[in-house]
Amino acid sequence: MLKVKNISFGYTSKEVLKNINFTVNKGDYVAVVGESGCGKSTLLEIIYGLLHIEKGSVYWNNEKLLGPNFKLIPGEDFMKYLPQDFDLMPYITVEENIGKNISSLNPNKQQRIKELLEVVDMSDFLKTKVKNLSGGQKQRVAIAKVIAKEPEILLLDEPFSHIDNFRKNKLRRSLFKYLKSKNIMCIVATHDTTDALSFADEILVIRDGELIANNTPEALYKNPKSAYVASFFDEINEIPLSEIDSKNTSKETVLLYPNQLKLIKHSDLKAKVINSYFKGSYYLIEAELNGKIIFFEHTSPLKKGNEVCIEIF
Repeated sequence: MLKVKNISFGYTSKEVLKNINFTVNKGDYVAVVGESGCGKSTLLEIIYGLLHIEKGSVYWNNEKLLGPNFKLIPGEDFMKYLPQDFDLMPYITVEENIGKNISSLNPNKQQRIKELLEVVDMSDFLKTKVKNLSGGQKQRVAIAKVIAKEPEILLLDEPFSHIDNFRKNKLRRSLFKYLKSKNIMCIVATHDTTDALSFADEILVIRDGELIANNTPEALYKNPKSAYVASFFDEINEIPLSEIDSKNTSKETVLLYPNQLKLIKHSDLKAKVINSYFKGSYYLIEAELNGKIIFFEHTSPLKKGNEVCIEIF
């Protein structure tokens, strides 16, 4: 078990992480989400042991990790960390890059390399020099390289940011299935909703350096604590209860995803259409409700300027 306890950290006197607490069980996948600059990457670097902390502690199986001030080479041997810059050697082949993380005494070294390349869908590039690869291909090789030693903990910082959607979905399924099969704990800092919602066992939401939500993807999606949390999953409508129920005089609001609103023939909720966005199986309709922008889904585009009636379901 990994335990992050009461961590606060700042590069200057200003703290970028504030009293962070959570635990992760072996083999679990945790997604860390939040806007740029909220402290996601910093958190991974602290866990790995690249940054020294004065406040708080990191424990692995109840043993306190001492951090870079107590190690000749920063980082923990049982972890692997993949930053956004990939850390590959450009003038040697894909095979050689991955092989550097596999012992030469391993009799199955070549088979292991081929297995890892299958996981990241790069089997055809075994003998290709890294400098001749695209950004997305380099990222996939970097992922194969960090899992070569089968670490107990894998830390990934935006691991699919350079990979096109055509490859990304297949890669995610393959990688997270592989990690589960090997019981490897994985913590991923990501902006991508699919990384978190579809694959994570737990999601940590960070805002301005504070951990504001921590739960399963389903629990956070269905019961978001704030518009900030909900916004990572979809467009979010924050509608005053007084507009839904005229008898309600409170200033409270309700959070609704676009698929929770629908167009009907008659309703007290009337909105003016601003735009229609094609989403494949539906259209996302942008509209104005009492001076506030809202979004809802519909089967066809709606004419700009039309007044429509909507209801919550």
